[in-house]
Amino acid sequence: MARYFKEQDIDEFRECFYLFARSGQINNLDELTVIMRSLGLSPTIQELVSYLKQKNGKMSFADFLDIMHQHSSVENLPSEVIAAFKAADPQNKGTISAKQLRNLLQNWGEGLSVREVDNIFREANVNNNSTVRYADFVKIACAPVPDYY
Repeated sequence: MARYFKEQDIDEFRECFYLFARSGQINNLDELTVIMRSLGLSPTIQELVSYLKQKNGKMSFADFLDIMHQHSSVENLPSEVIAAFKAADPQNKGTISAKQLRNLLQNWGEGLSVREVDNIFREANVNNNSTVRYADFVKIACAPVPDYY
């Protein structure tokens, strides 16, 4: 599985795995759910049940890496975010005002701070009076952080 993930990612997975699977293996659906969601993934209950069944109800860390690889090929955050923008775009223009985008980022879900939104806007070359093509914005916002080590 090391060929699918960076060493830094595997270390993060390992730390989270052993934090919640204290016996050294995942023994139930609750443990798998907490671990995967703690790592920022959003598997459905059906997916989680399926993953646990594939491993006969118990999962070692090596099994967990296999499941993480399998799930990462299924979950596609950028396309899900673009689909959410499209659902809120009745005229199908493909754009959102910077003001609306700022409001969404600061007030929905785990709202970002003004400073965090300013940093994202700076990175994406968005000024506060502009219109943003949300597909382009999502590509920038969901791009992996450069690995400089």
